Amino acid sequence: MASLSQWVQGARPRTLPAAVAPVAAGTGAAVQQLALDGAVPASVVLPRALLALAVALCLQIGVNYANDYSDGIRGTDDDRVGPFRLTGSRAAAPRAVKRAAVGSLALGGLFGLILIAAAGMWWALVIGAAAIAAAWFYTGGKRPYGYLGLGELFVFVFFGLVAVNGSAYAIAQRPGIVPLLVSIAIGLLAVAIMLTNNLRDIPTDRLAGKRTLAVRLGDRGTRILFAVCLLAPFALLIPVIAHHWPAAIALLALPAALRPVRTVLGGATGRGLIPVLGATGKLELLYAVLLMVGLVL
Repeated sequence: MASLSQWVQGARPRTLPAAVAPVAAGTGAAVQQLALDGAVPASVVLPRALLALAVALCLQIGVNYANDYSDGIRGTDDDRVGPFRLTGSRAAAPRAVKRAAVGSLALGGLFGLILIAAAGMWWALVIGAAAIAAAWFYTGGKRPYGYLGLGELFVFVFFGLVAVNGSAYAIAQRPGIVPLLVSIAIGLLAVAIMLTNNLRDIPTDRLAGKRTLAVRLGDRGTRILFAVCLLAPFALLIPVIAHHWPAAIALLALPAALRPVRTVLGGATGRGLIPVLGATGKLELLYAVLLMVGLVL
C-alpha cells in the first residue's frame, strides 16, 4: 500500500504551477479589465478566482493520476528514469490510482459547476466537459492522444487558452485582447513543462510505441521547441505592455528562463533533465504572478 508521501509524489507537485499560473494570470487580466470600467469588486474577484484555482488544481492532479494509471497498466513506466510513479512502481494497485484520478476529476467538475453557476456561464459546461475528457484521454482509452503526439496541443489549449481566458471571463464577464495574449504566453510555458518530461522519456517512449511530439520531432527538434516555448512568452509581453505598461514587471522573470534553456540546449539527458522540470514550473509560476501584479497595479 502506498504511503501518503508516495501519493503526494504521484500527484506530481512539480507540475502544479501549470494549474496555478493560468488562474493567477487570468485573474490579473480580469482585474485590469474591471479597472478600466472604474471598479474592482473584491467580493466577486476573490471567490471566483479561488473557484477557478480549485478547478485547475483538481484537473491537473486528476490528469497526473490518470496518466500514472494508464501508462502503468500499459507498461510504459516499467523502465523509466523520471520521478516516482505509483502504478509503474507497484506501490499502489492500479484500481486505487484510477479511483484517485476519477475522484480528482469529479471534484474539479463540481468546483467548475459552482463557478459556472456563479458567473452565469452555462455555455461553459461544454468546455468543462471537454476539459475533463481531455484529462482522461491524454493516456487513457484505446487511442490516447498523448501517444499520437497531440499532448502539447491539448495542454496549450486547456492550460493556456481555456484556463486563462476562462478565469478572466468568469471574473470580468467579457473577453479582451490582454487575456488572449496572456493565455498564449502561459500556454507556451505549460507546453514547455510537458516537453521537459517527453524529452527525457524519448528513448523509453520510442520503445513502448508512445509517439509523443518529442519522439516525432527527435532530440534536437524538441530542444529547440523547448527554448522557443520558454522565450516567446517574453516577446508576447510587448503588446501587453503597450496596453498596460506596469505589466513590464513580468520581464523580471527572464533570468529564470535562461538556465533551463542553457541546460536543455546544452544536451542534458535522463536524470539531468529532472531539475529542468522543476525550474520550468517555477518559471511559469513566477511569470504569471509577476504579470498578475503588473496588471493589477
